[in-house]
Amino acid sequence: MSSHNEQLQPTPFDVVQPAPAAPATAVDRQRREGTPPWVLPALGGLLLLAVLVIFWLPKRVNAPPADTTGADQASQAQADAGAESQAQAGAPAGQAGTGAAAGPDVSPWSDAQLAKLRKEAQEVLAQLLEVQESLEARGVQLWAAEQLAAAAALAKAGDELYRTRDYAAAKARYEEGLAQLQALEAGIPAELSRQLALAVESLESGDLELATAALDRADAIDPGNAEAAALRRRVEALPQLLTLLEQAGAAERGGDLPAAITLLKQAAVLDPSHQRSASELKRVQADYQQSQFNEAMTAGYAAMDAGQFDAARKAFRRAAQLQSGSSEAASALQEVEAAATAHRLAGLQSDGARDEQAEQWQQAVSAYEQAQKIDPNVMFAREGLARSRDRARLDKQFRAAIDEPQRLSDAAVAQATAQMLALAQKISPRGPVLESQIRQLEKLLQQANTPIGLTLRSDGQTDVVIYKVAKLGKFEQTDVSVKPGTYVAVGSRMGYRDVRVEFTVKPDGPPPQVTVACTEAI
Repeated sequence: MSSHNEQLQPTPFDVVQPAPAAPATAVDRQRREGTPPWVLPALGGLLLLAVLVIFWLPKRVNAPPADTTGADQASQAQADAGAESQAQAGAPAGQAGTGAAAGPDVSPWSDAQLAKLRKEAQEVLAQLLEVQESLEARGVQLWAAEQLAAAAALAKAGDELYRTRDYAAAKARYEEGLAQLQALEAGIPAELSRQLALAVESLESGDLELATAALDRADAIDPGNAEAAALRRRVEALPQLLTLLEQAGAAERGGDLPAAITLLKQAAVLDPSHQRSASELKRVQADYQQSQFNEAMTAGYAAMDAGQFDAARKAFRRAAQLQSGSSEAASALQEVEAAATAHRLAGLQSDGARDEQAEQWQQAVSAYEQAQKIDPNVMFAREGLARSRDRARLDKQFRAAIDEPQRLSDAAVAQATAQMLALAQKISPRGPVLESQIRQLEKLLQQANTPIGLTLRSDGQTDVVIYKVAKLGKFEQTDVSVKPGTYVAVGSRMGYRDVRVEFTVKPDGPPPQVTVACTEAI
């Protein structure tokens, strides 16, 4: 048989005319001359072989093959090729000397071409069957049944063409089927990825049946695949996870967001790779945080409206913690500080006005000074201080003079108090406190300027001096007139220790009994 790559050339078959029969006399002569006995049987065998080549072999070659497909078809084709090759080998290249003529249907070149095409078709078919077996081992029926059926249909069509000896067309169909199966084989990695992706998608959508089927196909494609095994474990946990998600949804609809968060956290622990439960947890946590933020903001504004600024600050700071960087919370904190400042200033203004009304001038000064510390530009504090500081100073002096009337016995103190009294008398309108102070000071000044008679006693041996009043000398009893106040009398005597006597003269009481005498010898 010729090689597949060898270009076959047609072999000419000439019809050979039989030689004329020898006369009997010649045969007798040859026989008589001693012809070998094997020659005639050999000529008979050659004649029989020529008959087979001329009449039987063409019918055998042209007869349609038996109804076989697949591997049986390939075996039948190989048997046909073997018989035909034997026939071609048995027939002599030239028939001259055989005495047999070639039949009109015999064409060795065409037969050789058919044999070549048949062999090529068989080779393609063998590849097709090999790829089909490999695909079936990887469960192709589960994930590409339609494509497999289409390739099988092409193979069957090739079989039909093969039966009719149209080997070229049969080969083309086999090649189409082989190409489809090879495409399926090349697409196995992509198909595996698709099935794994489908399993993940089904896990996320909660379709247990579809996820299981996808993993079954993935296991058929690549048994023992690690990713498929991990997904299988997730599928096993899916029913419990779906229950948790359903319970979390019910809790959320009922307004119990903390319970929903707890359930979703359990779901996340059960399957950390489940995107839906993770996204639901994130969303519900964000919703709960937003609700907490809104509650904190509402509480803060309510407290601010009620003047509870510390509570408002606490609420707004909590809101800022719930939403880091929240401009709303930051703005609310600024508002509460501004409101607290305004409220404080308003309170100080009210306190200052009230203290002025009550002629509590020092308290008014304190309120206005606090207001200026908060905001130096506050007008009411500036004006209030201008009014209150002078009145506070005057009030302080008046109170000191009233509380210590004896100081008025000092001429300088009395003079300064009289000057203040003159100024106070010019103030209008005057409040009841100032009016009372003016009257008291007028009375005290009058009393301070009115002398009171006082009798002093001594031993006639002691020199007596009353500081800031007079030197009285030695006496046993003397009368002096002094203004109300506190005085000091000092007695001295040679050889005796000095004595010091302090006494107070009150305008509204009996004069004190004062004795000044040195009695302790040195």
